[in-house]
Amino acid sequence: MYQQPLQPVGGSLPLSAACAALPLLTLFVLLAVVRTRAWVAAFGALSVAVLLAWGLWRMPLPQALLAAAQGATFALFPLVWTFGTAIWIHRLTVHTGHFDTLRREFARLSDDRRVQALVIAFCFGSLLEALAGQGTPVAVTTVMLLALGFSPLRAAAVALVGNTVPAAFGPLGLPITTLAGVTGLPATELGMMAGRQVPVIAVVVPLVLLVVADGRRGVRELWRPALACGGAFAVAQFVTANWLTAALADITAAFAGMGVLLLVTRRRRTARPAGGGAGGAGGPPPHPPRAGGGGGGGRPPPAARPHTGDRSPCRSAPGRRTTTPRSTTPPRRRRPRSTTPARRSTRARRGRGGGRTRRT
Repeated sequence: MYQQPLQPVGGSLPLSAACAALPLLTLFVLLAVVRTRAWVAAFGALSVAVLLAWGLWRMPLPQALLAAAQGATFALFPLVWTFGTAIWIHRLTVHTGHFDTLRREFARLSDDRRVQALVIAFCFGSLLEALAGQGTPVAVTTVMLLALGFSPLRAAAVALVGNTVPAAFGPLGLPITTLAGVTGLPATELGMMAGRQVPVIAVVVPLVLLVVADGRRGVRELWRPALACGGAFAVAQFVTANWLTAALADITAAFAGMGVLLLVTRRRRTARPAGGGAGGAGGPPPHPPRAGGGGGGGRPPPAARPHTGDRSPCRSAPGRRTTTPRSTTPPRRRRPRSTTPARRSTRARRGRGGGRTRRT
C-alpha cells in the first residue's frame, strides 16, 4: 500500500512544500500571465500535479491517474452543478424582473452597500456554508451581490473572502468529522481546538471584506460595525464549538453576527440626523459667515437684482430722484417696403375669353 512521504525533496520540508505549490503556480501563470483559456490552464496544472506525484513523491502512475479522475468527478458533479444552478437562477431573476425586487428588499436592511455586503457575504454566507456547503455560499451570495450593483469581479472577490471563516467547520461540521476519521483523533477535541483558532481570524475577516468592497474608505467609515459583527461572530463560534457542538458553530455565529451588525447600523442611522442641523454627520455643511459680521451659520445675502430698461424712478440717496438708464440694446431694423410694382397676372394680361387681345 502506498504511503505518502512528507519530505521527498532532499529531506527538506520547505523544499517539498515549494514543489507541492507548483501546480497552483502553473494555474496562476497560465491564467494571469499567458492568458490561456480556463480549461487549458486546468489541464496544465493537472499535468504538473500528476508528474510531481509520480516523479517526486514516488506514487504509482495508475493511482495518480485514479486520484486525478476522482478529483475531476468530485468537482464536476457537486461544484459545477451548484454553480450552474446559481447562474440559471441569476438569469431567471433578471428575465422575470425579480432582480430589482431582490435589490429593494436588501436595501431595506441598510442603505449602505458595504453593510449589505457584510450581511450577505459574511453572515448569510456562513449560514449557507453550515447548511449546504460544496461551493453553494459563494455561488448564491455572488448572485445576490450582483443584484446590489457590485461588478462581477468584485462580487466574486467579496463572496470568496466572506467564505473563509465558515469553511473550517463546513456543512454541519463535516470537515471536523472527516479529519477525525482520517487521523483517528476524537471529533470533539478537534472541534474544540478549531473553535479556539478560527474565531481569532473571524474578527479580522469583516475588515478585509470592507477593504475588498470599498478600499480604505470602507474601513475608515465602518470599522466599528465590522468589529462588532466579527466579535459577535467569534464569541458565538467559540462558545458553540467548545460547549455545545462543532456542527452548529457556523449557524449560531451567523445569526449572532447578523443581529449585532443590524443593531449597530440602525443605531448609527437613527443617531445621524440628530447632528445634521449643525453641520454634523447627517446634514450638509453650514454656509460661510457674512462678511459684515453678525454671527455665522446664516445664508449668504441674495445677489442684487439688475435694473431693467424702463423709466421707473428709483431713489439712490435720500432727497435725490434719479431714473434708470435706457437699455443699450439697439432696436430691430424693419425691412423697407418694396417699391417694385406688383407683377400682373397672366390672366389679367389676357382677355376675358382667355385669348390674346387684338390690336385695332
